[in-house]
Amino acid sequence: MASEPSSARRYRGTDADERRAQRRCQLITAAIAVYGERGYRQATVKAVCEAAGLTERYFYESFANSEALLLASYQAVLHALLTELAEAGQAAGRARRARVRAMLRAYFHSLQRDPRSARVYLVEIRGVSPAVDQALDASLREFGRGLARELAPDAPPDDLLTAGVVGGVMHVALRWIADGHRPTLDDVTDTALRLCLTLLPPR
Repeated sequence: MASEPSSARRYRGTDADERRAQRRCQLITAAIAVYGERGYRQATVKAVCEAAGLTERYFYESFANSEALLLASYQAVLHALLTELAEAGQAAGRARRARVRAMLRAYFHSLQRDPRSARVYLVEIRGVSPAVDQALDASLREFGRGLARELAPDAPPDDLLTAGVVGGVMHVALRWIADGHRPTLDDVTDTALRLCLTLLPPR
């Protein structure tokens, strides 16, 4: 019996990898929805799989446990958010304050537009495990460095001040969400901008 051509095997292997990647994306999308509606601690693997339209066998094909899926979901939300912020900053022109304001407005608009992702990003990620806390800390540092680079690219970094500003922006976001997205999007953006301007070096 003739052996199967290697090109056919490679084709089927690539196709299987694509299907596996698609199932992984389905699980992440479903997890964001389920965690955003019920909360991570109230969600089960079964519930996520049902939302994704997949069996639990496919869950363990991509993830070791629920914590791994939470991390992947958080990273997906974070990547989309940071991409949106970067695009908003670039579209705002060269003025530093205008760029930061545009980034902050995009941040709050994203939280308002997609409350399920906002819950994953702001609430469900906290206090799950040391590994998850490390991922959160790394992302907050990245966010803070981005703001600092925009406002004061030539100033020596002040990690403690940056951490305080980022934490303050997140608390503003949590209060704004709890208050039903009041005041307006522009008002909350300006409040956060005033906080971020403390990153500017003293004159």
